[in-house]
Amino acid sequence: MSTISLSSLITLAQDTLAAAGANPAMAETTAKALVFADAHGIATHGVSRVPSYALHLSSGRADGGAEPEIVQEKPSALLVDARTGLAFPACELAITTAIEKAKQTGICIAGVTNSHHFGMAAYHLEPVAHAGLIGLAFSNSPSAITAWGGKRPLFGTNPIAAAFPREQAEPVVIDLSLSQVARGKVILAAGDDKPIPDGWALDSEGRPTNDAKAALKGSMQAAGGVKGSMLALMVEVLCVALTGANFGYEADPLYDDTGNEPRLGQVFILIDPQALAGQQTYFNRLEDLIAAMLEDDGVRLPGARRHDLANRSQEEGLTVPDSLLAQMGYQ
Repeated sequence: MSTISLSSLITLAQDTLAAAGANPAMAETTAKALVFADAHGIATHGVSRVPSYALHLSSGRADGGAEPEIVQEKPSALLVDARTGLAFPACELAITTAIEKAKQTGICIAGVTNSHHFGMAAYHLEPVAHAGLIGLAFSNSPSAITAWGGKRPLFGTNPIAAAFPREQAEPVVIDLSLSQVARGKVILAAGDDKPIPDGWALDSEGRPTNDAKAALKGSMQAAGGVKGSMLALMVEVLCVALTGANFGYEADPLYDDTGNEPRLGQVFILIDPQALAGQQTYFNRLEDLIAAMLEDDGVRLPGARRHDLANRSQEEGLTVPDSLLAQMGYQ
C-alpha cells in the first residue's frame, strides 16, 4: 500500500484514461469523480474503476471521443445524450443545465441516455446542494437483481441518492444501491479471491452463495427483499423508459472488457425549496428534524462520516494498493 495525495491521484487516473483514448474533458471529469469517491470512503466507486474504464475505452465499449449533447429541452426538463462515452461529462452537463432551470422554474428533471457507469451517485449532487437546491439522483445498471419471485437477473443494483442542503452546515446526503450491498464489493472480493458474507448474493440457480465469482454469474440479494426489488423496477422505468436507454438486462456486465456498449440511463431531479413553502421554512423545518434525530446519542447524520473522511483525505492523502497504482503506471 502507498499513500498518495488527492491531486497526484487525479493526475494519475486522468493520464491513464487519456492513454486509453478518453478526450481531455472526459479524462479530467472522470478522474475527479473517482478520486472524490475514494476520498469519501467509497473505494468500490473510486480509482479501482480506472482499469476497467480504460479497458472499456480501448475495447470500444465506451467512446473516448464522445462529446455529450442536449438533444431535448423544455423549461423544466432536458435530455442529454452521452454518445456512449463515459458518464461523467454528460452528467456534468445535465446537472449544470438543470441547476439553472430549477432556479428559474422551481424544478427540473434531467435525463442522460446512452451512458455508462456513473460512479458514486451522490457525487453528482454536490453542486446541486451547494446551489441551495434539493437533488435526487437515479441510475440503472447491468442486470443483477431478479424480479421478485424470479431467478433471472433483470434489474440493476440501481443506485439512488438524495442531497438536502442546510443553511449553515454540510448537506444531508443519502446514497445507496438497491442490492443488499453494492455490487462493487462483490467485484472486489472476486478479484481478490475472497468469500462474501451470507445474505449478499445468489448463484445462477438462485441459491445463497459465499463465492464471489459465482455471485457475479448469479444475482444480488435485493435490499429489503420484495421492497428493494420493486424500487429497482421503479428506477429502471425512470432511467430507461423516460430516456430511451438500455434496460439492465440489455447491458452486458461492466466488470468485463468484452461486451456491448452499456447505454445506461440516469435521471436527476432538482427542486428549489423557494418554489414551495420557501427556502427559510425549508431550512427551519429540516433543522428541527435533525435536532430531533440527534437527541439520540447513537444517531449519525447520513453523509457525515464521509465528509469527515474527505477532510482527512485532503490533508493526509489516500492509501491505495500498490497493484492498482502499478496498473496506472505509478512508479
